Amino acid sequence: MGAASHITTSLYTTKMANVEAAFKNLHQDILDACKEGDQKAQFQIYKLYYKAMYNTSLRIVNDTMEAEDIMQEAFLSAFDKIDTYSGTVSFGAWLKKIVINRSLDALGKRKAVFEDIEAHVGIRDDSHEDTARSEEIDVKVEEVKEAIENLPDGYRVILSLYLLEGYDHDEIADILKISSSTSRSQLSRAKHKLIGELRKGNENY
Repeated sequence: MGAASHITTSLYTTKMANVEAAFKNLHQDILDACKEGDQKAQFQIYKLYYKAMYNTSLRIVNDTMEAEDIMQEAFLSAFDKIDTYSGTVSFGAWLKKIVINRSLDALGKRKAVFEDIEAHVGIRDDSHEDTARSEEIDVKVEEVKEAIENLPDGYRVILSLYLLEGYDHDEIADILKISSSTSRSQLSRAKHKLIGELRKGNENY
């Protein structure tokens, strides 16, 4: 199994853990209370989701204070427009979309241009694809997450959305306003860049 496949397999469990059961909310009674403006219910929802939403934002913006602010603002926005939540997806998925959009907006203020993500990234791994596939890298999931944090914004975002948040290429294309083929090609480049970071990490030990 090649290095790229090895990384994908290593993160499979993490990815599946982030995929919520569609159209099902375990705390529907609390959500109904939130729609009535019940602040206690809002706080209960906050406690249930704040950590996951913070981590989602952090993976994108890579700044703890900014991720905290984005997470708080996303909850305020969600509670403000909770009447628009239709229930066609899980509440967690709906809330996560708000967090991701606000996180991408924050990157946009750093002049991250996602209309042309390939041009934005700028740094590409020039290693040959066959070489990358033939070389095994023995790493732990936490090491992969740490390496992702050190990547340029474009690479970090697409790897986080695909490997850690569990979105497919069509969903990523919709979020980043790019084509599915661009998502696939950029993910491939991002994996090569990630492999390069992991190799450098292994060489330091």
